[in-house]
Amino acid sequence: MSEILHNSGIRSVVLEKHSRAHVLARVRAGVLEPTTVDVLRANGLGERMDREGHPHDGMKIAWAGRESFFIDVKRHVGKRFMAYGQTSIQEDLFAAADRRGAVILSEAREVRPSDISSDRPFVSFDIDGRPQRLDCDFIVGCDGFHGVSRSCIPANLRRDFEKVYPFGWLGILSQTPPLPDITYCNHPRGFALASMRNPELSRYYIQVPLDTKTEDWPDGRFWSELKSRFPREIAEAIVEGASIEKSIAPLRSFVTEPMRYGRLFLAGDAAHIVPPTGAKGLNLAVSDVFYLSRALRAFYGFGKTELLDNYSDMALRRVWSSVRISWYLTTLLHRFPNASDFEQRTQDYELEYLRSSYHAQVALAEQYAGLPLEGEEGSRPVS
Repeated sequence: MSEILHNSGIRSVVLEKHSRAHVLARVRAGVLEPTTVDVLRANGLGERMDREGHPHDGMKIAWAGRESFFIDVKRHVGKRFMAYGQTSIQEDLFAAADRRGAVILSEAREVRPSDISSDRPFVSFDIDGRPQRLDCDFIVGCDGFHGVSRSCIPANLRRDFEKVYPFGWLGILSQTPPLPDITYCNHPRGFALASMRNPELSRYYIQVPLDTKTEDWPDGRFWSELKSRFPREIAEAIVEGASIEKSIAPLRSFVTEPMRYGRLFLAGDAAHIVPPTGAKGLNLAVSDVFYLSRALRAFYGFGKTELLDNYSDMALRRVWSSVRISWYLTTLLHRFPNASDFEQRTQDYELEYLRSSYHAQVALAEQYAGLPLEGEEGSRPVS
């Protein structure tokens, strides 16, 4: 967001809890929606992405015992995805910030927004044990699910929505050529996913119980289990290699409303979490900061407050759309513990319907690609 604001002539200061090295060491999302790609390009952040990223036309769904099928997003929606890791985006953002001499205060501790209902809010924090204070016009809480910003909205004015799923994803990153398509798999042993970060960096996941420990899953066991869940022709195409990162992510859906209180605005994981099945988390964060940056540009450039006042409602429309499609894909593709025979059979026939229905595939492609960004009046899309 700081980069977008800078491009609009608006000064900002970034407070970061961790060191730059820590931020760049984290392995995060890597599938970018067409709108995210457009936003990055429009703000001078697309050169490396276009050079090193890997475009995708859609996703393949493999279904145990049945023929796999492809959801062709390019055909149905006319746009393509981009596989480009979030770590690479962070590197690009730091490089851009360094070029313009941006103010980034790393390893800020005890961060606390104050006076957010006034027109002169401030943020207090410590760096190296020294208390500091930053006075500002607005505060944007991009501090994640466990950050302090959301808790600053009074509990009687805030409503939280949450669904916790009874499983997690065990994922590995390996320096091996990925499959040509992002491939989801529904199997009696559990869900599996083949994804990528670049043409030589693969990301694979398998569904596991919540009490799973990474130390119980050496590479050999992981590859064997992963391949057992994919159809033979897909499994044989998977290239094994040593993992360079291994982690377990629990799955949950979470949304807080509203995303604004006074001069405090929430963006990204501070306001919403989606299961990674729909590849929406990073993309939602980008749409949040797009809407908010545009609103701040209207405020500073023209003295208009309508977009600031409408930010929460506008952002939440896209959030809930993404929450819904992420919930749908999670429900469709995972095997739920203690599912009844009725529930399992309805999942089977939902997959059969999706496989055989052109219109169902068009609807899924449209939602998987992400809704267009709303125009300034909230009624027309932004290409």
